[in-house]
Amino acid sequence: MPEPACRVALFVTCLVDLFRPTVGFAAIRLLEKTGCSVEVPEAQTCCGQPAFNSGDFGTSRSIARQVIAAFKGYDYVVAPSGSCAGMIKRHFVELFEEGTPDHAAAAELAGRTWELVSFLTDVRGLTEVGTRFDGTVTYHDSCSGLRELSVKAQPRKLLATVEGLSLEELPGAEVCCGFGGTFCVKYPEVSTKIADEKASDIEATRAGMLLAGDMGCLLNMAGRLKRRNAAVEVRHVAEVLAGMTDQPPIGDGAR
Repeated sequence: MPEPACRVALFVTCLVDLFRPTVGFAAIRLLEKTGCSVEVPEAQTCCGQPAFNSGDFGTSRSIARQVIAAFKGYDYVVAPSGSCAGMIKRHFVELFEEGTPDHAAAAELAGRTWELVSFLTDVRGLTEVGTRFDGTVTYHDSCSGLRELSVKAQPRKLLATVEGLSLEELPGAEVCCGFGGTFCVKYPEVSTKIADEKASDIEATRAGMLLAGDMGCLLNMAGRLKRRNAAVEVRHVAEVLAGMTDQPPIGDGAR
């Protein structure tokens, strides 16, 4: 039985908006494939994670209230990012005292918020994407999506339905790439060491493409791979699932 239609608000995320809008369009294509109508609220801004991670909870609360207002009334809120979805779903409620209207509103929004690929499989029941990609890819499990939202099997299930695609599992796929939001700024030497180890693992797979579900990780790994002159393209998993790989890979200046 087909899933009932639903009204989805796409939380685009700052990094997708600024560096890779193609990911947003790929997300819309995938959501519409499952029968959803998709809207992009113009009032949306940052999810507040950078301030939250830096301990600026006052700013985080202000941003959270703005996000709650902007995404009111939709059946679901979906983000092509485990870190942004995790911030809204897991951490907004931590910003407000229990029993207050703000806490209740944050909890209500959390119940409607999903990471993209998890939403497609776990909520909408998508079992195949009907696209083709000829090549071998490897996949990095981003920390927030994996640990906060249990996103692990879902992208692999959908990638297995892409005709022509072969997945070579990445050694240490669940190990951090070194980005960690503000971590890479606070501890650049440690971050670079972690990223180099991740890049070595990626190159060892001999895959021609690296995929992940979070732009922060992808930008970090793309930059490290480029500095190592590695012949590995980097893309958001949504681009491959949606059959939108005509743009140059992440790290080559494409938007």
